[in-house]
Amino acid sequence: MSRNAKINSLLLLLVVVLAVVPLVFGLGDHKEEPFAGADAEAETAITEIDPDYEPWFSPLYEPPSGEIESALFALQAAIGAGVLAYYFGLRQGRRQGAERAQGVGTEADADDTAPAGPGA
Repeated sequence: MSRNAKINSLLLLLVVVLAVVPLVFGLGDHKEEPFAGADAEAETAITEIDPDYEPWFSPLYEPPSGEIESALFALQAAIGAGVLAYYFGLRQGRRQGAERAQGVGTEADADDTAPAGPGA
């Protein structure tokens, strides 16, 4: 197993652990909404500290329901992941192109670029 494969496997395992551990150990079960967002937590804390607090800013768009708010958040995360994946793919492609231009390619690369023989 190559070094990159080991690192990727370790990172995947870490992501799975971070996603599963809170569910398995019941973290957050003592709350009404155990996995509410940070905005809801902050609003609760502010209300406890100062019940008469009036926000000085209102959102530009207030989704009609929590499901739509969650969907918009997931869309935002997906777009961000797509931008990151595009950037890293582009960077990897440029690096591979530079290596091929310098002749540092692997044997598999040489086989792909070899001229086809008769009957091919």
